[in-house]
Amino acid sequence: MRLRLDLSYDGAGFRGWATQPGLRTVQETVEEAIGTVLRLGTRPALTCAGRTDAGVHARGQVAHVDLDDPVEPDQLARRLRRLLPPDVTVRAVTEAAPGFDARFAALERRYAYRLQDRPARLDPLARGHVVAWPKPLDVDAMNAAGLLLTGEHDFAAFCRRREGATTIRTLLELSTVRRPDDALLVTTVRADAFCHSMVRALMGALVAVGESRHEPTWARDVLLAGERDSRVKVMPAHGLVLEEVVYPDDAGLVARAEQARRRRDEPPARESEGSVDR
Repeated sequence: MRLRLDLSYDGAGFRGWATQPGLRTVQETVEEAIGTVLRLGTRPALTCAGRTDAGVHARGQVAHVDLDDPVEPDQLARRLRRLLPPDVTVRAVTEAAPGFDARFAALERRYAYRLQDRPARLDPLARGHVVAWPKPLDVDAMNAAGLLLTGEHDFAAFCRRREGATTIRTLLELSTVRRPDDALLVTTVRADAFCHSMVRALMGALVAVGESRHEPTWARDVLLAGERDSRVKVMPAHGLVLEEVVYPDDAGLVARAEQARRRRDEPPARESEGSVDR
């Protein structure tokens, strides 16, 4: 039986999603809770839509777990909420549709990054998920740079490389708005998938442009150079939230998962050789 879990968590107390020996992670915390509730002999393995880094939050994380015996999803959700610590919660547990894969069936992931560049408007109660920035930022310039980065590209300049993994991604949106009520800057970042540190590096490029240290075209130049640039600051983790993961309707799950498993940097003849990190 495959179950879908919709999760939210405050990332401040976790060393990211993925299990790491001796460190507190979201994956290990939730897996242990499931194992305890269901009295399993071994901890079940969760697969998530996107592995968040240490300190990154999530409102809309999605994971799946495979169980040998059927369970009642709503009852499992209630019991997990009682057992889990207060910085992580299970919003829903449902039986997964045939072909559902939390990672490979996803069409896109949507993140939000929050900045406050006006110290007088900074809400101290929001300091855990809003980055205070000491210089004013030009939203129009940031958006001009964001437009130049959207589309399918090799984002090696904004990623930490992993052996055997491609850095080609399709960036669907990179746009910033200033909220009228509190002058908070909120950047929406949408892509079919992300590689390690990509969102926070993209934010570093936008901030550099927003401070008028570079023209918007500079961000595009960094992208085309294809290697990490020391002028691009990887922004703090606590301003980043995984807000939503989008999936196709049930009829499109299998086709989407098959498509997502193909490497985009290989010729078609080799596309069937297996799954890789996207």
